[in-house]
Amino acid sequence: MPSFNDFYFNSSTGKNRIHVRRCVPDGDIRGVVQIMHGIAEYINRYDDFMSFLASNGFVALGTDHLGHGKSIEKPEQKGFFAEKNGWDYIIKDEEILRLAMKHTYPGVPFILFGHSMGSFMARTHLIRYPGAFDAAIISGTGNQGAALVNGGLFMGNLVTSLKGPHHYSKFLNNLAFGSYNKIYDSPRTEYDWLTRNTEAVDKYIADPLCGFIPSCSLFRDMMTGVKFITNVDNLRAMKKDIPVYFMSGDKDPVGECGKGVKLAYENFKKAGMQDVSIKLYKDGRHEMLNEINNQEVYADILSWINSRI
Repeated sequence: MPSFNDFYFNSSTGKNRIHVRRCVPDGDIRGVVQIMHGIAEYINRYDDFMSFLASNGFVALGTDHLGHGKSIEKPEQKGFFAEKNGWDYIIKDEEILRLAMKHTYPGVPFILFGHSMGSFMARTHLIRYPGAFDAAIISGTGNQGAALVNGGLFMGNLVTSLKGPHHYSKFLNNLAFGSYNKIYDSPRTEYDWLTRNTEAVDKYIADPLCGFIPSCSLFRDMMTGVKFITNVDNLRAMKKDIPVYFMSGDKDPVGECGKGVKLAYENFKKAGMQDVSIKLYKDGRHEMLNEINNQEVYADILSWINSRI
């Protein structure tokens, strides 16, 4: 049986500790999958997926980003990256973890898995550290237009300058997420956009570490990252022969029901990436790992990894 363990390392901020959760196979190790989770959630939500990967020979691990999960050690840290340059810090933290794990697990392939905000992080990491990973899976991503990105960044900067970086803005939160449920008929909860799996939605709602309003500076930092990755010129820095797999539901509002995912996929190809794949699941919503067909999704991910390493 795979086994879980938890540990901490010092963040690149010089002020925080970062929590890591890891699941280790009980046999030979075929590779390492490093997971980057989304906004207002935490790495323990990936336990089932991590156990599945470990059962198939992969060490699966991931951090709780700054301001998330067990990396929150003081109330004022919740939903907060840093006073400034927060996006840079969370990307550096992921590289700190990768380098440490490369020392622990030498000679095996490293696969990057990023979901939602974590997909934006993963795409940033592929640009900032070309060739650091041997393959990448991009889950629940989007590719917003320049006007939307610049508008979001402007509002994030404005509210942060007026209210301070620790302010929690319902206005910004609604601006970011408020429209997501509108594409569904008679939604049961405000988080129906996550998945058709009502049990998973209810568990998310009941979890105090999920669904909180992030700080206005986190929105600013995230939009800084989104602007960086949607600039096609920046994509050309990626190592061209790394295989990349985009996966999403075709009813995921974050990816504009597939439109934004396809655009990101096309932009990767325009940037010269040689092996880019895409899979859109019919009627799937934002969290395909928690969807009603998640076992199919798990199997597809494993099949893709097996075909690329």
